[in-house]
Amino acid sequence: MANSYLCSFNELFHLNNENDEIEIKQVAIPIIQRDYAQGRKNDEVKRIRDRFLSSLLSAVNSEGICLDFIYGDIDNKGKLTPLDGQQRLTTLFLLYWYSAKRSGIISTEYDFLSNFTYETRYSSRDFCHELIKFNPDFNIEIVLSEQIINQSWFPLDWKNDPTISSMLVMIDEIDKHFKTINDLWNKLTVEKKIKFYFLPIKNMGLTDELYIKMNSRGKPLTPFEHFKAEFERQIESIDKEKAKIIENKIDLNWTDFLWNFRNNDGLTDTLFLNYFKYICDVICYEEKHSPQNRSYDDFDLINEYFGENNPNRKQHLEFFEKAFDCWSQFGDNVKANLFDKFISTKSEDNKAKLVNVTNTDLLRDCLENFYDKYSERRSRSFTFAKFILLYAFIQYALNKANISDEQMSERIRIINNLISNSNDEMNDSENRVGGNRLPSILEQTKSIIVNGVILDNISINYNSTQLDEENKKLAWRETHVNQISSLNKLEDHDLLNGQISVVGLENDGLFDRFTELFRCDKDKISCALLTFGDYSRVEKGWRYSFGINDSQSWRMIFHQSSAARFDDTKRCLVQLLSSSQTFDNTVLDNTINAFITNCESNSLYEWRYYFIKYPIFRPNRFGKYWIKAESKYCMYALWTQQKVSENAFQPYLKEIDATHLDSEKYGQRLVINGQYIYCEKDRFVLKDKDDNEIKALVINQNADNVDTEDRIAKYLANPLV
Repeated sequence: MANSYLCSFNELFHLNNENDEIEIKQVAIPIIQRDYAQGRKNDEVKRIRDRFLSSLLSAVNSEGICLDFIYGDIDNKGKLTPLDGQQRLTTLFLLYWYSAKRSGIISTEYDFLSNFTYETRYSSRDFCHELIKFNPDFNIEIVLSEQIINQSWFPLDWKNDPTISSMLVMIDEIDKHFKTINDLWNKLTVEKKIKFYFLPIKNMGLTDELYIKMNSRGKPLTPFEHFKAEFERQIESIDKEKAKIIENKIDLNWTDFLWNFRNNDGLTDTLFLNYFKYICDVICYEEKHSPQNRSYDDFDLINEYFGENNPNRKQHLEFFEKAFDCWSQFGDNVKANLFDKFISTKSEDNKAKLVNVTNTDLLRDCLENFYDKYSERRSRSFTFAKFILLYAFIQYALNKANISDEQMSERIRIINNLISNSNDEMNDSENRVGGNRLPSILEQTKSIIVNGVILDNISINYNSTQLDEENKKLAWRETHVNQISSLNKLEDHDLLNGQISVVGLENDGLFDRFTELFRCDKDKISCALLTFGDYSRVEKGWRYSFGINDSQSWRMIFHQSSAARFDDTKRCLVQLLSSSQTFDNTVLDNTINAFITNCESNSLYEWRYYFIKYPIFRPNRFGKYWIKAESKYCMYALWTQQKVSENAFQPYLKEIDATHLDSEKYGQRLVINGQYIYCEKDRFVLKDKDDNEIKALVINQNADNVDTEDRIAKYLANPLV
């Protein structure tokens, strides 16, 4: 077998070993080879080119680099036909040419460059010949490629030669990278900073058929093959034995596993790279960082987390391997054998009901959708909720032997409850209040899944209110084993989504009644709740929220948040739930009618009476109201979710005369014949256009400023206009 030679590009032309009878007089890229590709202008090649030239630049400024093996056939006349290494050899040819010309080296020292040629096209061959003779001007601002194109020996049709056009691009890129290196020629030829192993293949019967088999007719490597080569090179520097194992798994075990997830193209490359990016994001968070301003380029990720500058790269490699291996224990159908066993999109026994996640197949979702190639960021469709849930299942898979099915059912429910009630907290921006919470959220998630423990000694993570509730539930479940199913059903309710504080663990006898109550008409529920008091929540000190037919309004009211009066809401709800053993619309009607009758019998008409009796007070919009501080008789129903608009209205006025509401004043008055009618805390007032009072209809009130007569009925009997 022939020996290999460690040499620089210039040494390649001076090999002369008598034992091996090696003498290279010419390097010729054969007709069967593909065109020079490292100068192509597409994004993928540009990225590879930039990385390659940056590596070469770093090498000439440091201890150097070895470009692995280049091998080929040497015929009896000393012509080397490369089997592998055409791209590297061409780039080195251009780099040596550039350094010779820039350093003003005499031609006798670089005449070996004349022995490098292309046989693919006459134009490529002639271009290399003319280029060696050409001396560019490095003192003008015209880029080198333009100087070359402007030469009389450069026919315009040469621009159509893909090898020549690529060489021109590469020459300009070499200039950009190396223009500040003054002794480049010396570093290349004397210090020999860039080397490679040359393996000559002689007397092997190099036929076209063999050449094609070995070279695949120059078929370019796919992005995944480039990735795999770089990843394997990097991890070999961490642990050679482990690298061999992982390389084998990438080619066999993991590809076989991913085969079950492949799409119509039949490829698994994108699936692998998406999951690789996911794992890198996990590593990023575990290192207490955020990927927001970090590159998602595959090669950048390799360097970031598996490169020599990362002190934890060995641990990262171990996690990477485990995060792939862990799925094999669930067979060919991970969805059925794992995810569907513990989570669902509907309420089921012993399963956590997902919120805002419509597909339980979290792994497939990640493999297919994690990365958005257009934004070059994590896809928005793969939300933080999905990210954290998948991480939770990875932790379970890694520790499955120590976690029973019953424990996992409870723990993934806790995680799901925390996720469902931490929308504001699930963020990895360093600029938001609380900063990047994902590192602590993942730490908390791991503790809950692996140990069943909610940590209280880590920085802010999930919603603190929900963490407190989940801690109390853990203790409650230990002493209420027979009622766990009822608690789970209550958590699964669409209006609660895991947060049950509005009912309270202390009211476990009411769990099932809540579900029964909210099978009833929601407008009737709202009215029935009001009979027990003002259950509304108050946002920003002025905007009141009541429940309507829309579920979102009830979720806002029933969940603890910055909105005030949660305790009042809970008190009213518990009293309503305690008022009857069963609930249907008839029960609610009886409650409502009894309240109205009681108000009328006692001649006490507080604002709740009007709200309940007159449907006009309850437009089925967003359940939002502006109520002035001086009196709740000064109430305005909003038409939008957050502000007063032209369709807002004073319900007392709309009930007495819906046709004359003044939309220009947001429904706060009636306008009739140029005069205005207002509803104030104890009267209706008629005013002129200058705001002068013309007359008023006074409403009798008691010492507590509660109407003692129905103001609406009184006005209709005594209109001001």
